[in-house]
Amino acid sequence: MPLLPLRPRTQSMKPAAAAAAAAGEGQLWARLRHLWLAKMLATTLGISAFFMAYFWVLRHPIFAVSVMPVTALDMALEFHAEALPVYLSLWLYVSLAPALMGSGRDLLSFGLASLALAVLGLGAFMLWPTAVPEFAIDWSAHPSVAFLKRVDVSANACPSLHVAFAVFTAIWLARLLAEMACGRAWHALNWLWCGAILYSTLATRQHVVLDVIAGALLGAAVATVHLRWRARVRRPGAGPLAALDATVASAATTATAASLTSL
Repeated sequence: MPLLPLRPRTQSMKPAAAAAAAAGEGQLWARLRHLWLAKMLATTLGISAFFMAYFWVLRHPIFAVSVMPVTALDMALEFHAEALPVYLSLWLYVSLAPALMGSGRDLLSFGLASLALAVLGLGAFMLWPTAVPEFAIDWSAHPSVAFLKRVDVSANACPSLHVAFAVFTAIWLARLLAEMACGRAWHALNWLWCGAILYSTLATRQHVVLDVIAGALLGAAVATVHLRWRARVRRPGAGPLAALDATVASAATTATAASLTSL
């Protein structure tokens, strides 16, 4: 009996891989629509509350402020005002993780982990106030960055919460993208965006390298502990949080109907 020629394995895998990637992207857009109003409101309230606490701690240091030391890498990296939009994009980036949550339970869990990260970072600022050193830069030539410097006064430096939330979000997004079986391009975009934000904190002179390292370690630690806890307790239909999804969905539906009625 003659043997049939075998098709190359790569050719047989391509349609399956393409179908899996398409399914992952479909699930991604479906998650963005799921509980969208509750996610938007929770994210807006969370970021607003964080800023209130952040600037209160910034304006009311308990102890003397320490200036962070500059490393050789800080001196090697050049200042780039063009990195400011990337720096500010953090607040869009951190909104992606809650927007992609598939359940109210995960949304609440993510919010509590974000709160823990903020408390740890702000607690560090209260116990050890730090600031970025003065750099020999004519800020008047860069008004947009100068405005940021006036508002943020380059304090609350170490650990960098800008970096901490970026790394925390990147790890969470990596897990969510894997759960949705999204393609490599989505994973690459996630880590490239996170890396660009980390670089922007140095390029805008908002932080020094030691701030970035401490912030990255803090964000990674909180994300790792939280995701391990999530993996242990995540059992569909079990525990006191089982009815949370229905509660959040009902609240979102009611809020949406009320907003439409008021138009």
